[in-house]
Amino acid sequence: MSFQTTLSIARKTLRIDDEMRFIRSWMEKPLATGAVMPSGKPLARAMAKCVDPDIAGPVIELGPGTGAVTAALVEQGIEPSRLVLVEFNPTFCRLLRTRYPEATVVQGDAYGIKRVIASLLRQPAAAVVSGLPLFTKPLKIRLRLLTDAFTLLSPGAPFVQFTYAVVPPIPRAYSGARAQGSERIWLNVPPARVWVYRKA
Repeated sequence: MSFQTTLSIARKTLRIDDEMRFIRSWMEKPLATGAVMPSGKPLARAMAKCVDPDIAGPVIELGPGTGAVTAALVEQGIEPSRLVLVEFNPTFCRLLRTRYPEATVVQGDAYGIKRVIASLLRQPAAAVVSGLPLFTKPLKIRLRLLTDAFTLLSPGAPFVQFTYAVVPPIPRAYSGARAQGSERIWLNVPPARVWVYRKA
């Protein structure tokens, strides 16, 4: 068996393991996990492309789960040492610490982003990338999350969010941000869309 074949089998096994972790977590707490499966590679790459690796500062990921988007961020050129991963699920936290030992993994409620990580940051963040299930929360909480994230970001830096819904997770009418949506990513299961918010 060739090295490439062995590597391919290992990656498929890892993916299946992550999917089983997600399904188990979703069955236990569906509103907290928000997704039955980890983000697919096309979606993860689309989110990572919204982050410029040449912009200084930490990159904050909210709800990284098993690290599908985290891997895409690293592939995009973000050094793991710049990553601040905020995850509520302790099992996923342990997994992330194993996979990304250089990253800062914080177990906590990402909806309280200022309280949870503001003291850890030494400079404004280059981006916030969110895999949180925003539609499980009232609009007031979604708006507060975005407002709090903007206080941690460099001017003009993006808040990147995906959604399976047709409508944006934070309405375009929100006066504190400029919103830009991607085309629907049909290769993801289920199809998804990426929204990028920047402070107006």
